[in-house]
Amino acid sequence: QVQLVESGGGLVQAGGSLRLSCAASGFIFRLHSMAWYRQTPGQQRELVATISGSSRLNYADSVKGRFTISRDNAKNTVYLQMKSLKPEDTAVYYCNADPPFNIGGGNYYWGQGTQVTVSS
Repeated sequence: QVQLVESGGGLVQAGGSLRLSCAASGFIFRLHSMAWYRQTPGQQRELVATISGSSRLNYADSVKGRFTISRDNAKNTVYLQMKSLKPEDTAVYYCNADPPFNIGGGNYYWGQGTQVTVSS
C-alpha cells in the first residue's frame, strides 16, 4: 500500500534553509503528480508546491522564489528545497500525490510529516 515518509525538518533561524525529502512506495511514482503541503495547528492543510510526472512545477504565491520542488523518479523521492525561510513558514510539512491519495470513506492517506520551525 501507499507509504510516504517525510524527513529533513528541524529548527532554523529566519533567513536559513532546509531541504525536505519524501520517500515514496506502494504506487507507480513516476506516473503521479506529487506535492508538498503544510499545516499549522487549527488551520487547514495548505498546498505549497506541486510537480507533475513530467516535472511541470507550480507554487503557492507565499513561497514563490524561495522554495523549489524536485523529484527523482529513480529513487521514488520528492524534495522541497526551502530558502530565505520566514517564521510564517513554521508548520508540519507533508508530501502526497496531487490530488492526495484517497483511501476511501472520505479519508485521505497522510504520512507522519516533518516539523519545520523557523525562529525570528
